Amino acid sequence: MSTLIEKSLDNSYSYSEYRNHISMLLQDGLSTGLTQSEDLTHYSTLNEARMNRLEKTIKVPQEIKDKLAGLEKEHILLVISEGWCGDAAQIVPVIKKMADETDKLELSIVLRDENDDLMNEYLTNGARSIPKLVLIEKDTLIARGSWGPRPHDAAKLITDYKAKHGVIDQEAKTELQKWYLHDKGESTMEEITLLLQNAENM
Repeated sequence: MSTLIEKSLDNSYSYSEYRNHISMLLQDGLSTGLTQSEDLTHYSTLNEARMNRLEKTIKVPQEIKDKLAGLEKEHILLVISEGWCGDAAQIVPVIKKMADETDKLELSIVLRDENDDLMNEYLTNGARSIPKLVLIEKDTLIARGSWGPRPHDAAKLITDYKAKHGVIDQEAKTELQKWYLHDKGESTMEEITLLLQNAENM
């Protein structure tokens, strides 16, 4: 597994490189990923605006800052993502804010379609759902857990909607975006902080 982690890290982007890569592709009317379509380019454009907004508005609560300040080990937050993914647009900027709070965290991002082997290790109920965060101990490159593709309550919203309506349609996606807007990244921060604290105790 450490060889796979090394290979994935060699193939990773910093947050700014990831943002620039998405922007450059959009200038040519393209999205990240192996599949190209007008829809995916449209979603990528929407997501770029979302990420721009979140970078300005997301605040890390003091309670989370204190817990991050208490980390003893260094960790790599390896996130599997794509520019067209609506959940990733809501979550990756939040993870970046967390990483900026402490020198114990380093954010690396890989694209799902370029990292099949890694994605296949971290499927969600058999699906290639993203974003997926793999928590890696920096000294050993050992994976200490994973998180994603959504915070617990957001995942429940989608599961409940699908159980009731049998399909995830535009209304479900709108409800999900409203949930993210209201949550302000706090559930994501709390759940990832808990994952970090558990990893520190291993």
